Amino acid sequence: MGYILVIISALIGVVSQMMLKQSARLQHPSWWREYINIWVIGGYSLMVLSLVVNLLAIHMGILAQEVSIIECINYLLIPIAAWLVFHEPITRRKALAIAIILVGVVVFFL
Repeated sequence: MGYILVIISALIGVVSQMMLKQSARLQHPSWWREYINIWVIGGYSLMVLSLVVNLLAIHMGILAQEVSIIECINYLLIPIAAWLVFHEPITRRKALAIAIILVGVVVFFL
């Protein structure tokens, strides 16, 4: 059950990033509306929910190191979600950066 919570937390994190990206894509009537709007408030609220779900998973016995490893899939999922939702291209440079991050995570946690 704990691992399922961590995966759910990762997916919540992806949705929160997409909400923040949506806010960044919009034109806002004033500078403060860039920070106080439904997309930003919702995105940060989901980030807090993701943190709470991770803490619950750790409380259930999942090691914090394992949570960190699973959460690193966000470096792969967020660009894929941006490609699907916003049609943002995954360039060779971006793919190489993702690969380097993933290799670094594997090396660090071995």
